[in-house]
Amino acid sequence: MNVNINLEKYIQTNILPRYDNNYIGDGVDRVEYVINRADEIIAENNLKINADILYTAICYHDIRFDNEEEKHEIKSAKFMYEDSYLNKLFNQEELVIIKEAIEDQRANSKSEPRNIYGKILSSASRNCSIEQCFERSYIYGKNKNPELSDEQIYENAYDALNKKFGNNGYAKFYFKDTKYDNFITKIRYLLANKNNFIKAHKDYINKNHI
Repeated sequence: MNVNINLEKYIQTNILPRYDNNYIGDGVDRVEYVINRADEIIAENNLKINADILYTAICYHDIRFDNEEEKHEIKSAKFMYEDSYLNKLFNQEELVIIKEAIEDQRANSKSEPRNIYGKILSSASRNCSIEQCFERSYIYGKNKNPELSDEQIYENAYDALNKKFGNNGYAKFYFKDTKYDNFITKIRYLLANKNNFIKAHKDYINKNHI
């Protein structure tokens, strides 16, 4: 992604360090993952975009204030929109585009993103490997409900992932993406048998000492 060097420097210095306060799995590594996935989606679909707008939307999209999950996309969008540096760099129309992209990127959103940047961000932030799903859902469960047993966390993870990625799951995708298509085929096959899924999840967590 060919980004304005001053914008990139500002974000890397002032914004990305904020991700250090996020739970494991939602830190800077996750931002880098979304950037890489966005590049893959752009290349496979030959999309013409403004790299500065997309990069900004990605880097601001998952800032957690005190690790609050509820409406974090709205708070992140507001934080971006009020950033004095960005207000000097982007015009009002561009800021609205970025704001809408951040607000619209949640997988469980009932509405389609309002612009192409929101669609890319939403698509790029989806997990595209079973290992990612195992790791992120386990860490999320442990952090959100530390009083639960591992067995309850595995049960909850299965239910959540089935609702998201199962045959009638709510996770939407807006572009051709070979990597994501392969992932969906694999995870739906595994989700078809709850016991097998939970066993595979448990084995992965234990093997990797997560």
